[in-house]
Amino acid sequence: MDLKKTYSDLLSNIGFSANDIQKNWLDLQKAYSNKSRHYHNLTHIKDMIECYETYFDKLQNPTEILFSIFYHDVIYSASKKDNELKSAEYALAILPENTTLNKQLVFDAICATQQHQHNEVEDINWLIDFDLKILARDWDDYKIYFEQIRKEYRIYPDFLYKPGRAKALKHFLEHEFIFQTEEFRKLYEEKARNNIEKEISILESKK
Repeated sequence: MDLKKTYSDLLSNIGFSANDIQKNWLDLQKAYSNKSRHYHNLTHIKDMIECYETYFDKLQNPTEILFSIFYHDVIYSASKKDNELKSAEYALAILPENTTLNKQLVFDAICATQQHQHNEVEDINWLIDFDLKILARDWDDYKIYFEQIRKEYRIYPDFLYKPGRAKALKHFLEHEFIFQTEEFRKLYEEKARNNIEKEISILESKK
């Protein structure tokens, strides 16, 4: 996947000038390539765009959702709790004044990737599921994922990180479903739950 071309085509379609596209691409690339990012990086964006391309025909507002994918983690610090809000604000701030993009949808979509709860807007449910598809990877890939997350939270010692991570994972299991669309529930719900339960057992083991 040529991520830069996908991004450039998107921004051109939205109404950005060639110069602004280049500048924003460099800013985006720099943000997602920060050395503190082990999971929330451009690889994660590529994975989400692959989902987006697969389920493109399910989306009512594909341009807004693709723009949201690119910017949903543009601001990311493991020690902060307002990353999604700051990312949403950033995304809206760079838009051209004359854009016809649905700004409210973009803002709501990016903010929804914080809690990952069912939304009345179906496009946002698809975005949430694209973001969480990693939970249903084969175990070896899932293990790489949670090791990457641990590295992002390396400022916290195990005695703080492990119960915090376990609590966050249990929050997923407390809901009737992890995924918000019927399609993802059928394909990935069982596997995601099994992976999460297995990770919790590792976090809570005495070893």
